[in-house]
Amino acid sequence: MGKISKNGLDASKTDIAFIAQHAELAEQFTGLLELTQIYNSAIKEISTKLEILNDQFKIKHSHNPIRYIESRVKSPRSIIEKCRRKNIELNPADVVENVFDIAGIRVICCYIDDIYSVADMLLSQNDITLIRKKDYIKSPKENGYRSLHLVIRIPIFLADRVEMVPAEIQIRTVAMDFWASLEHQLRYKSKSGYITEGISRELKECAEDSAELDLRMQDIYRRLNSQI
Repeated sequence: MGKISKNGLDASKTDIAFIAQHAELAEQFTGLLELTQIYNSAIKEISTKLEILNDQFKIKHSHNPIRYIESRVKSPRSIIEKCRRKNIELNPADVVENVFDIAGIRVICCYIDDIYSVADMLLSQNDITLIRKKDYIKSPKENGYRSLHLVIRIPIFLADRVEMVPAEIQIRTVAMDFWASLEHQLRYKSKSGYITEGISRELKECAEDSAELDLRMQDIYRRLNSQI
């Protein structure tokens, strides 16, 4: 998901250079820059919902299921590049309808049970519409990646209209996030740019070890709470 976006309305130097080289995109870039404001609003709305649910869960169950939340909004340049790859028209309506990961939120939980509790609480709210759900915890990816992915739509109330804005939410444990972050760094940001079959196998074994640790910590938590 990359770094947290502090302000989706700021065009980076690389964005400006990109537009300078592709003058025909200037109008679309401006429209997409304005669109990111709406996606920033969606992130604020979802983050607030999650924080409220986290506080409510603590009152009922004596612990916070969410350790922390990260978020980002794709830059206009990234949106343009993705639309080109997917043959999507560069206008706000088509972008909103077809690109679901412009607004991204990552929720880091304590335990596996917390992942499903947070997802159920969020999806039970009547202004949240589920578009797609992929459970990579019950069915991990081939490389060992684990996380629960939700794509939702949420209404954003503007001065003159209501926009139904999509957002991607990844919910995972601390152990899952630790493995995913380092695996991505090792696989895609290594100096050689090449990962051998042996190293890929080791990385997957690390994912299995992390999953086993998650299950053991979950079991310890359950046993301790059964004594209360």
